[in-house]
Amino acid sequence: MTVEDDDDKAVPPGRQRKIIHVDMDAFYASVEQRDNPDLRGKPVAVGGSQERGVVAAASYEARKFGVRSAMPSVTAKRQCPDLIFVKPRVEVYKAVSQQVRDIFAEHTPIIEPLSLDEAYLDVTENLQGISLARDVALAIRSKIKEVTGLNASAGISYNKFLAKLASDHRKPNGQYVITPEMGPTFVETLPVNKFHGIGPATTAKMNGLGLRTGLDMRNHSLDFMQANFGKAGAYYYWISRGVDKREVRADRIRKSVGAENTFSADLTDFDAMVVELQPLIDKVWQHCEDKGARGRTVTLKIKFNDFAIITRSKSIPVAVSSRSELERLSVGLLQSEIPIPKPVRLLGVSLSALHGEFRAESQLGLPI
Repeated sequence: MTVEDDDDKAVPPGRQRKIIHVDMDAFYASVEQRDNPDLRGKPVAVGGSQERGVVAAASYEARKFGVRSAMPSVTAKRQCPDLIFVKPRVEVYKAVSQQVRDIFAEHTPIIEPLSLDEAYLDVTENLQGISLARDVALAIRSKIKEVTGLNASAGISYNKFLAKLASDHRKPNGQYVITPEMGPTFVETLPVNKFHGIGPATTAKMNGLGLRTGLDMRNHSLDFMQANFGKAGAYYYWISRGVDKREVRADRIRKSVGAENTFSADLTDFDAMVVELQPLIDKVWQHCEDKGARGRTVTLKIKFNDFAIITRSKSIPVAVSSRSELERLSVGLLQSEIPIPKPVRLLGVSLSALHGEFRAESQLGLPI
């Protein structure tokens, strides 16, 4: 469905949506600094270790050195020699996230979580009767600080695309409003790689076509954008004009659940890899059992010691019905790659094409 076709039934004709994007500042690292005063003011990386793994989150002190999430730990340490690695505490992050979610619910029932640390809120009608969305955002951020001791940033606008852009504009611990009058102008000077949903490959393609800013996109027709970018072309066409009619959708159905682990030593033996798959399979299946969900597609992820990644998937006609079946399919995908060409540093298992009661909560990219 293109943006122009999307149904705007949630808001009466002529009435503007009020959408807030709330994003916790350096969430996992900030929780660690809150709970351990010795870490405050210091560069902190959550996840991985100095020798192995990847950074799951970085404090703002670490970001000044260029440390980012998904960066190999060895690279992060090279860029920031004083970097302190902290093991992730997933259950703590989930508990704090729930506190934040409860605060959101005091203001609106229309909450679309994107992860543990960010969400869209539709406050066109808000439970506190606050007239201005910016004041709703201020109240939410103040309550989050009071309850959790953590800072949150917020973006306020008339659609999801601009609200998310706005939340980045005053980080950390700030908020920004993009009004309907500001929207098209705000977008026109934005480099295409800053558009959410446009990754490196699409950025390179756009640059090759002479599209470097929102204004460049706006100067091309819908037909041109669709011819070069398929279905996504219509989305790019409209957001370059500040138009995004996607609704904030509460309780989105999560499409997949997965788990992965980076090993302390590279693996070359098939049997050893099968052993390492077991806790990953356990974790995925436990999630499915807890949420009453089932899926049809099993995917195996393999990262080699040179950081090259391959994925292999298998879909079956009916949903995976047991933990043993999930194991059989996962091990079968691994078996098909024997002989393994290079030492393996990470394995991951995921189950997708989910159905059932599985609702959107965040899926942490953290080792188990």
